[in-house]
Amino acid sequence: MTGLRKGVNQTKVMWTLLDTNLLLLMLLYLYFFSAVSSSLYSSLCQLQGEFHLNGMHKDGDVVLGGLFEIHFFSNYPDLSFTSEPQQPTCYGFDILGFRQALTMAFAIDEINRNSNLLPNVTLGYSLYDNCVQLGIGFHAALSLASGQEEQVLLHETCVGTPPVLGIVGDSSSTRSIAISTVLGLYRVPMVSYFATCSCLSDRQKFPSFFRTIPSDAFQVHAMIQILKRFSWTWTGLLLSDDDYGLNAAQSFQSDLGSSGGGCLAYTEILPWGDNPAELKRIVDVMKKSTARVVIVFAHESHMINLMEEVVRQNVTGLQWIASEAWTSAAVLQTPRLMPYLGGTLGIAIRRGEIPGLRNFLLQIRPDPHHNNSYENNMVNQFWEHTFQCRFAPPPAGWVEAGGALCTGLEDLENVETELLDISNLRPEYNVYKAVYSLAYALDNMLQCEPGRGPFSGHSCGNLQTLEPWQLVYYLEKVNFTTPFGDQVSFDGNGDVLPIYDIMNWQWLPDGRTKLQTVGEVKKSAFKGEELKLDEDRIFWNFESKEPPQSVCSESCPPGTRMARKKGEPECCFYCIPCSEGKTSNKTDSMECTSCPEDFWSSSQRDLCVPKITEFLSYHDPLGIFLTATSLLGTFICIVVLGIFIYHRRTPVVRANNSELSFQLLLSLKLCFLCSLLFIGRPRLWTCQLRHAVFGISFVLCVSCILVKTMVVLAVFKASKPGGETSLKWFGVVQQRLTVLVLTSFQAAICTAWLVTASPSPHKNTEYHNDKIVYECIVGSPVGFAVLLGYIGLLAILSFLIAFLSRNLPDSFNEAKFITFSMLIFCAVWVAFVPAYISSPGKYADAVEVFAILASSFGLLMALFGPKCYIILLRPERNTKKAIMGRGIHS
Repeated sequence: MTGLRKGVNQTKVMWTLLDTNLLLLMLLYLYFFSAVSSSLYSSLCQLQGEFHLNGMHKDGDVVLGGLFEIHFFSNYPDLSFTSEPQQPTCYGFDILGFRQALTMAFAIDEINRNSNLLPNVTLGYSLYDNCVQLGIGFHAALSLASGQEEQVLLHETCVGTPPVLGIVGDSSSTRSIAISTVLGLYRVPMVSYFATCSCLSDRQKFPSFFRTIPSDAFQVHAMIQILKRFSWTWTGLLLSDDDYGLNAAQSFQSDLGSSGGGCLAYTEILPWGDNPAELKRIVDVMKKSTARVVIVFAHESHMINLMEEVVRQNVTGLQWIASEAWTSAAVLQTPRLMPYLGGTLGIAIRRGEIPGLRNFLLQIRPDPHHNNSYENNMVNQFWEHTFQCRFAPPPAGWVEAGGALCTGLEDLENVETELLDISNLRPEYNVYKAVYSLAYALDNMLQCEPGRGPFSGHSCGNLQTLEPWQLVYYLEKVNFTTPFGDQVSFDGNGDVLPIYDIMNWQWLPDGRTKLQTVGEVKKSAFKGEELKLDEDRIFWNFESKEPPQSVCSESCPPGTRMARKKGEPECCFYCIPCSEGKTSNKTDSMECTSCPEDFWSSSQRDLCVPKITEFLSYHDPLGIFLTATSLLGTFICIVVLGIFIYHRRTPVVRANNSELSFQLLLSLKLCFLCSLLFIGRPRLWTCQLRHAVFGISFVLCVSCILVKTMVVLAVFKASKPGGETSLKWFGVVQQRLTVLVLTSFQAAICTAWLVTASPSPHKNTEYHNDKIVYECIVGSPVGFAVLLGYIGLLAILSFLIAFLSRNLPDSFNEAKFITFSMLIFCAVWVAFVPAYISSPGKYADAVEVFAILASSFGLLMALFGPKCYIILLRPERNTKKAIMGRGIHS
């Protein structure tokens, strides 16, 4: 972050200084331009103190200008102004820059030989060396526009073809900004082949600027697409301290954030020249960072200095991404640096093929008679550099030191020179397209029919009254296809349809290096941006031979969400599991989404699954056990009923009121069967019936027991003197009526309950978040309480009466069994209440079913067990005499 803040501050300072310097420089040259333009078309005057430029010229009806880097360096003398300032000298001949200049000369020569393009016009050129200096390049551009260097003499009416119609160049963004700012005031078209700064797309500032190389904005898009392709979200950015680097960094930071392509671990500005301390600091930052991918927007010279420090510290394991400025730098593709730079992926200018260029280059010959002429000395300088000779007169002491004199007859094919290597034409291809853009624009303008032109009064431009701004109009509408098959046209900002090659620095097993094309990225008018990459052809400089991983934090898998780390970029985050009930089904989710009502998150939290439904089912073990127990009780009731019917005339059955016994057995059977209504998924009808049937069945059962107890008591009283009337008033009719009335009262309670607040099925999600518990809500707790309370009231009443009758003679000992049965009944239902309240879901139903079955079995065993024992196992006791005797004996 310190590096980033420093980079931002340096950017602000640099822009302030640059704007100030450019303003002063522009005012200076505006004054110069005004001075020379006042005599542009009518004078041979030149400013005092000539500034000679290295150039190469050819006459023509229309002249095109060109600015190229023919020398790497320039040397300015001391400007003390105590004597006449000396001319700056340029040194370090750049063969590739010279080849670019010759490509322009070749394109013009090819156009002149083309009868279909500008058939009646001969193009000429004026090419200048900028010596990689803003001042020299600026002077060359103004000389081209004003014609002062060539001492052009026009018609005395001040009309005619301007000194140059347009300029091809410059190769630097900084120089292009300065030159185009001034030339744009006079609408002189300028077509750059190498200036990539996205700031040059501003049509308000640079109205006549065009370029055949994509802007850095597209290069940045291309790099971001590569980052996305390999999921590199954590990268470092190194940039040069100039318009090229700073604008690219600004665009990169903006686009990277908006596209969601990742974050920058650090941003560092590479120093100009050799600055060991700063370079060491930058490399230390790279070593400490977890970012494995480093993007560099800088020039060859920056990378040369940087790599010296990288080698010194032995920093390996980095994946470099090169901008077009150093992708093809042969000086970096050496065996010494390949352990560090091998596998580099670079954005390169589109490679093209220019048929006939090599033959043209072989025809280049110097002019020994003009070796000191600044007008056509580029070829001579190339010749001297290539053959290590000097044209006469040579420098003092040259011959004596063993230096050879140039004859001009040397054979280029006998020496190794990069000039003739046309296998990798990239900037040259852009120069070629720039020249043809100007030629096609001029051709379209000259084909204009008077009266149908685009200018005021439907006029057309012509050679006699040609003005540069007219060519700007036609340049904006240029659209042609090169012999290599690439479409060339400019958008509203003067930018060409962008296309880049993607290069890979390959380190071959034999130690050689190779620059391999592995894809391309382009933008068409119809398909938009398109990245094509052949990953199988990419050399990865890692042991795994696979693309490296470069992330601040590993991707969050499905089932988790990202949580930003405080104070760090958005690419640095924690992976937090989704909470229960929420899911994320994709990688790197920002939020977890809640599941629908009837769904719950899976254990991995990556999808919503239907909630488990829970109820007392016929299929789970508990449900099966209770169902079997219920059916068993019902079966036993049926068996006991059959036994009593079969032995209905025996004393045991008759002595215990057989009719009430039959009613009791039927009611017990209903009690057993009503428990089945509590098993299975609750439905509306089962919820309504379960408690009603339960309540009525048990009231019928307890009513029979109550009446049975009262009959026992009445019989006992009737056996005493004067007690016959008690049995008379409690006969069979009264018994039946009592059972009916008591049961009807319970039926009325159930009816009122069902009408006012009927029980209904309910999906309960409060017990368990991941389960849906299906249960019956009672509707009215009061109704349920009254129902149970009424059963309890009758049970207690039966218990009390039976308890009071427990000491009756043995012949009437049924009171003891009734007492015991009611004791079991009451104990079960007293224990039921807290168990029912504390049991959730299906277990509440299970508790209620268990209470029903336990109380029913208690009544069945206590009341009918002893009788069945006598009937089946002790038949000798099933006689009236035995019963009476037992009573006497007791």
